Amino acid sequence: MTLPEASSGPPLRVTLVIPTLDRGGAEKQLCLLASGLGEWGVVPSVVVLTRDGPMRSELDRFGIQTRVIGKRGKLDPLAYRRLKRELAGIGPDVVHTWLFAANAYGRAAALSVGVPVILGSERCVDLWKGEAYFAIDRYLERRTAGLTTNSAGVRDFYVGHGVAADRIAVIPNGVPPRPPGCVPRGEALGRLGLSADRRLILAVGRLWPQKRYRDMIWAGEMLATLDERVVLVIVGDGPQIGELLRHRDAISRPDHVRFVGHRDDVLELLPHAEVFWNASEYEGQSNALIEAMQAGVPVVASSIAGNRDLVTDGETGLLFEAGSSADLARQTRRLFEDRALGERLGAAGRAKIASQFRVDAMVGTHARLYRALVEQSRRGAAVSIAGIGVG
Repeated sequence: MTLPEASSGPPLRVTLVIPTLDRGGAEKQLCLLASGLGEWGVVPSVVVLTRDGPMRSELDRFGIQTRVIGKRGKLDPLAYRRLKRELAGIGPDVVHTWLFAANAYGRAAALSVGVPVILGSERCVDLWKGEAYFAIDRYLERRTAGLTTNSAGVRDFYVGHGVAADRIAVIPNGVPPRPPGCVPRGEALGRLGLSADRRLILAVGRLWPQKRYRDMIWAGEMLATLDERVVLVIVGDGPQIGELLRHRDAISRPDHVRFVGHRDDVLELLPHAEVFWNASEYEGQSNALIEAMQAGVPVVASSIAGNRDLVTDGETGLLFEAGSSADLARQTRRLFEDRALGERLGAAGRAKIASQFRVDAMVGTHARLYRALVEQSRRGAAVSIAGIGVG
């Protein structure tokens, strides 16, 4: 079956369910999706399972109806009842849940109130899950239309845990066009308290163990010891901040490795980085890595499934052995010593993002998938992604 034009037929009502509106990759993609669906004949709403967060402003800016359920703890029967009541009141044609808590509560609640089309979404290679979690995933996947995900690596991970490949639609993340113009280098580095002659390595993301910032701190100190102009700047907040500052102070110093918290000007800083780092132990598809490649910055990323979907080693960036600070420093040193290599990798990365990771393509593919599944439902057919040509 081929996907229909998304704007054909009457408007669809689609409710997206996610655990929080914290700053994160899944939350960012959900907000981009919700804000773009109106152009494709879809009326979106968002239900937040646990708590509100800073990404709420993106939904409010587009007038998207957003409700917070207020789930507490892992098991909250009252929150489940509120969620059922909320979905029944909205009466959506499609419920699309994102991440484990929302996938579990949201799909079960949608089934209980008779939503015609129910989808889950897995956004990461979830190494933290035990067999009980995968059993819940498989049980709900078999009773709904299937799953969406953002990368072949995540698809393959869930296929390895019992989900049929033809029950998963791969829809890559989307990134909006870069804003025009460029902040002068002196101003950009001045915002970070740095002089314009510093060699800037940038890393962006939530501060938690999955991202392996301790490896980055070691590698940053190695490189700064060889060249005092090198500085690693880490942008982001998270629960690991105290531990990481203590680790930095034990082996390095702020002049070599700098934490600057969350910033709203990352897109303006990126073009002035010589290298961008992603050292994650596991990923789905890193929005920060996509944005760095879009800016033409050469990237050095851990060789894991999610990153290999974006970075072809030696073509659109460099890969290093995950967990090896020495290899991360060595690959970065190659770029410092060979500017032509960095320019070639940066240009190839920018071209890849421009051709394969457009936000309008991400939104349009979701919208066409929703309509195809709703048409299946209206014909009385079994509703499933299987046989629909996506990703």
